[in-house]
Amino acid sequence: PRPLPLLAESSRPPVSGLAPPPRRGGAGAKGAGKEDWVYLAGRARGACARPDRSAAPSLPGIPPSPSSPLPCTSGSFALPARRSRRRRCRRRLARRGSATGAGAEGLPVRPPPPLPRSGPGAPPSAAEEPPPRLEEGGGTGLRESAWRLARRIRGTGTESPALAEDAQPTESEKEIYNQVNVVLKDAEGILEDLQSYRGAGHEIREAIQHPADEKLQEKAWGAVVPLVGKLKKFYEFSQRLEAALRGLLGALTSTPYSPTQHLEREQALAKQFAEILHFTLRFDELKMTNPAIQNDFSYYRRTLSRMRINNVPAEGENEVNNELANRMSLFYAEATPMLKTLSDATTKFVSENKNLPIENTTDCLSTMASVCRVMLETPEYRSRFTNEETVSFCLRVMVGVIILYDHVHPVGAFAKTSKIDMKGCIKVLKDQPPNSVEGLLNALRYTTKHLNDETTSKQIKSMLQ
Repeated sequence: PRPLPLLAESSRPPVSGLAPPPRRGGAGAKGAGKEDWVYLAGRARGACARPDRSAAPSLPGIPPSPSSPLPCTSGSFALPARRSRRRRCRRRLARRGSATGAGAEGLPVRPPPPLPRSGPGAPPSAAEEPPPRLEEGGGTGLRESAWRLARRIRGTGTESPALAEDAQPTESEKEIYNQVNVVLKDAEGILEDLQSYRGAGHEIREAIQHPADEKLQEKAWGAVVPLVGKLKKFYEFSQRLEAALRGLLGALTSTPYSPTQHLEREQALAKQFAEILHFTLRFDELKMTNPAIQNDFSYYRRTLSRMRINNVPAEGENEVNNELANRMSLFYAEATPMLKTLSDATTKFVSENKNLPIENTTDCLSTMASVCRVMLETPEYRSRFTNEETVSFCLRVMVGVIILYDHVHPVGAFAKTSKIDMKGCIKVLKDQPPNSVEGLLNALRYTTKHLNDETTSKQIKSMLQ
């Protein structure tokens, strides 16, 4: 195409079709003659593509060009044609949509509604897929591991909410499994003795009210000594339980396998780990509701000290010496003595094994907490529980691993970066009957380490108030 010569103003045709829309109150509303535009070289070159050729009148003696817009050159007047803006936008969106899965017109395609996870219309694998909600601060890895473990447990047909009931130890597990099994066999007897512990409150009150009556003093002493023997038995069992827990932690966090792989491969050991936590929370619940334990032991220590001053031989001194009595006194002074023992044991295990990444221990604990939470909050899994004791077992294990995690992890279980969904776990506890979980909520309130830190969200603090 050739440039068009400039025409005189008198012979220049009106190009009102190229004029911009008149502005309110401006000059465009007053006359059409003043709205004629002349495109000169040197004016904004991008404006040459703005007018539509279809709207421009043809010049006399010069046929309009059927194709591309005329270039603006010095001393020329051009009436450029352009492609439709709508067509360009569609093509641009079409190119963009080819990489993003958009529709044929380039517009984004609305995804189909999700299929139900149960009932009519649900796909066969709907129940096998984890929900899209992620753990707070914890990525997808541990949550997927929790669902995978839950599916394996569900496939075994067991009631146990955390681990397979019929899990048998492999050859590599048998040594540690047998050692821990010896300890766990005595656990039920310990709980029965603690549950039947009545104390010697009546005899002690009579002896204190009548200090000159030797018969009442001997009666109170004779009632307290066998009870102190039981308390000594409980304390010694806590030491055995601590050693068993350290052995299990070493097996479940060792290299080269990850903690999740350990829980999948060594279900027998993981089951024992859960049983230790279950026993621990049950023991502490019974101890907190029995004030006679500390009263009896305090009377024993006062009486024993008075007998030494008076050079009176003490019948029970050979069974509980002064050094052991001091350690037992510190043990029973704790609100949750057994849980405190396991927390200290876990912290000591991490500090002594410097070559073992701390994530191995924390990931093992957080995965177990996620498994328990998933089993409790998923109706499909919850419906498999045939008795309430199974629900209590799962709740105690979940709270136990949360407390251990909070003591071991540098920032604790309540921070945003924690791999445990604390809001979800607390919600699961709140959904249970209040009388059955008040002790577990108190354990989270008073035995955790980082609940009152600044990194703990106000929402979590309000949920535990």
